[in-house]
Amino acid sequence: ASIGENIKVRRFSRYVLGEGIEKKQENFADEVAAQTKAKEDAPAEAKKEKAPAAEEKGEEEEKPKVAISAKVVKELRDMSGAGMMDCKKALAECGGDIDAAEEYLRKKGIVSAAKKASRVASEGMVSSYIHAGSRIGVLIEVNSETDFVARGDVFKELVQGLAMQIAASPSVEYVAPEDAPADFVEAEKAAEMQKEDLASKPENIREKIVQGRVDKIVNERALLEQAWIMDNNKTVGNAITEAIASIGENIKVRRFSRYVLGEGIEKKQENFADEVAAQMKST
Repeated sequence: ASIGENIKVRRFSRYVLGEGIEKKQENFADEVAAQTKAKEDAPAEAKKEKAPAAEEKGEEEEKPKVAISAKVVKELRDMSGAGMMDCKKALAECGGDIDAAEEYLRKKGIVSAAKKASRVASEGMVSSYIHAGSRIGVLIEVNSETDFVARGDVFKELVQGLAMQIAASPSVEYVAPEDAPADFVEAEKAAEMQKEDLASKPENIREKIVQGRVDKIVNERALLEQAWIMDNNKTVGNAITEAIASIGENIKVRRFSRYVLGEGIEKKQENFADEVAAQMKST
């Protein structure tokens, strides 16, 4: 009545941190003891690794380029639990030597980060990002293992970066490729199978090509597979893995909502002169 225009609340999301996550009950004294021991062991490990660092630096320029097969990448991934791109990079850095590559990942903290990924993360924060002009908004929940980490600047900066990433990624619909709806994946497979360029291919070859195409489509919609807006040389998943290695706790993006103002609303097109005339007549 005051403004003179129609106003509607169209939609909203409400997130409660950690709701629905089964929390692991641990003895607080045992947890503190384990964390203290891990901190005491870290300097000793760092000391051992410091000596060969200088030698590695000198050899870096002489590393020959080696073709890295998908089979070796998978083998290293199974051994270490690290991501595919991390494994590929490690093998390239180590000339294809799988044992040296595993050691490389361990020194970078990526192996330990991968192992932490199985730990329950039920703390963290719910955050939001509103883009300039208030036309795009994001609500996100990111989980950590403890409230202490969630209050730290590294975690807060990561969460803010993730929210901005979602705002800048209109194609993103879910967190990880495995979160893609099964009916969507099946529909894409069926559509790809019907394409003319595959008609003459043998059945087994056709299935491999289709799987590759569907994986690409699924990855394009997954947040973790996007190029990180803070550094396009890594993915969002890589950035989170590095944060896990740095912080020492598991971190998970649990869910997000992305709103675009007026999205999906059919706008009525009116002649401006007729609209003014109608308003004048009503007054």
